[in-house]
Amino acid sequence: MNLSLEYKIREPKIKLDKNPLLLLLHGYGSNEEDLFSFATELPDYYYIISARAPYDLQYGSYAWYAINFDADQNKFSDNEQAKISRDLIATFIDELLANYPIDATKVSLVGFSQGSILSYAVALSYPEKIEKVVAMSGYLNLEILAEDYLKNNFNNLKIFASHGTADQVIPVEWARKTPVILENLGIQILYKEYPIGHGVSPQNFYDFKNWLLEN
Repeated sequence: MNLSLEYKIREPKIKLDKNPLLLLLHGYGSNEEDLFSFATELPDYYYIISARAPYDLQYGSYAWYAINFDADQNKFSDNEQAKISRDLIATFIDELLANYPIDATKVSLVGFSQGSILSYAVALSYPEKIEKVVAMSGYLNLEILAEDYLKNNFNNLKIFASHGTADQVIPVEWARKTPVILENLGIQILYKEYPIGHGVSPQNFYDFKNWLLEN
């Protein structure tokens, strides 16, 4: 089975005619093993698939898009690469639906950092493909959304977003702008902050797991 992205899979322990999908998207410089460590703690009826980002940084590290520095050490994202990855993830979802008995109306994205930024981009560009998003330690980058995203129907989209107040990689101020934009689009969002840096605390994990079960 040759799909667009490399991935790890945990099949559902409780098999239905069609099972829901949790697609895990790791951060910059990580790989598909990272978030897959959550798999044993997540609900038994999900397909849990952890995708590997397409850009190889060597030594088992991968990225969804390049992050470059200018002469003054200002960071900027390669938005064109990010758009390519956005569409690649959308295609990968279609491939998973074609190859596994997944319920197409119950696809959720769980992203951390760069994977979280891509999760927003996929969900707002292709809301017909995504039911729920868990976006941890990321932010909404409007520059990598589909050009006509404002025409989309977001009625079925639900988002859980979280951020560490001491995040030294992506400032919490960036994350705080996201709920306002999403609420203006009529998207249901629950936003939480935790007293941590750039990571996922046990409380954060517990909260997003409960949110998935409640929704």
